Amino acid sequence: MRKLFYMGLEPYEGRYTLQLQDWSEAVFKKRGIDYVVVPGTTIDNTKSISVGQVLDAHGRSYFGMSQLMNLVQMMRNGECTGEDAVFFEDMFQPGIESLPYIMCQIPEGQRPTIYLRCLAQAVDPDDFVHVWGMSKWMSLYEQMCNEIPNVHILATNEEMVAHMRIANWSAPIYNISGLSFGKAEVQSRVNNSIKPWNERANRVVFAARFDQEKQPDFYMDLIQMIHNVTPHIECAVLSGGPLRSNNDKYLYRALKMKQQGLLTICEDLQKNDYYNIVNDSKVLFNCALQDWVSNTVSEADALGCNVVYPAYRSFPETFANDHTRLYVPWNKSDAMDKIMNAIEAPSHNMGKISDWTDGTIDRMIDIMQGKGQQWLRSGNRYRDHVAGEKY
Repeated sequence: MRKLFYMGLEPYEGRYTLQLQDWSEAVFKKRGIDYVVVPGTTIDNTKSISVGQVLDAHGRSYFGMSQLMNLVQMMRNGECTGEDAVFFEDMFQPGIESLPYIMCQIPEGQRPTIYLRCLAQAVDPDDFVHVWGMSKWMSLYEQMCNEIPNVHILATNEEMVAHMRIANWSAPIYNISGLSFGKAEVQSRVNNSIKPWNERANRVVFAARFDQEKQPDFYMDLIQMIHNVTPHIECAVLSGGPLRSNNDKYLYRALKMKQQGLLTICEDLQKNDYYNIVNDSKVLFNCALQDWVSNTVSEADALGCNVVYPAYRSFPETFANDHTRLYVPWNKSDAMDKIMNAIEAPSHNMGKISDWTDGTIDRMIDIMQGKGQQWLRSGNRYRDHVAGEKY
């Protein structure tokens, strides 16, 4: 790889994309990578999501297409060549159909190597594309991506690999075992002052989107169970924007619980505000059907907050099969027990998750430099790696 062309995501204040480019560039510089950030144009300066749940529908399209225009210009000018690699932070990149259109018409030696990082897509039965009726065309889009010359797919965990394989994705697939993360940058946002356990609030926080694929009803059921046992534990929902959902019933219930004094709703949080709350809490709880690793687990683990997640899909791999912090999926009694234990003392494995995900960008670079063959999941033995701990 002579040079790496970086296709980042537009920054949103309430999402991890705010820091994603900084995390990546820090590792590129540390590794001595010659790289180019391919610029895109944001649709406005709000850094907020107006339409949609994951990324802004208009903003993602506008930024992605403007990036592709710039990349195409670089290819045409001979700046991006067959010796180079192009890394897309997200497989869904509006305008990407121009790549196979161009690359199939130029000599093979001029074709850069393409790396697409998949964050979910239609191969996930609980992804939001199925909620909004986009699954048919999105699955066809994914098949097109697999036909881009010199393309490689970067999956975030072994279970995602399996979903891709049974969908008959044909491109080489690598498991990078985590999401991009910058532990030092996150800790710097609380002035590298991780709050001592005995000074933290007896607080359980929920930081996932309030959409049906995140199962907020499950969390709210647990809040009621916690309140029946003790009134001395605060339960909160943290949101980077106004609390909203793809199903209004969750909002009605949450507002009712707030009125009853059972739930604290923290909305429109800036990133540092969010980190300060997590740094003052004891447990971050997750019950998502759809979550491939999740940046929230790395952030909380880096900030000294216990994490309690379901033993479901990617999480056993993320937690290195730590049974003390994983509960039987959708068993409220087990989830309640794990929460109550996690309130008492910090996990003896605290910090290990964020240490591992802090190396995700390094693992991607290793793959791009031809040194990551142990992460390739081709052939018929791709399930051999599922049960073993990665760290």
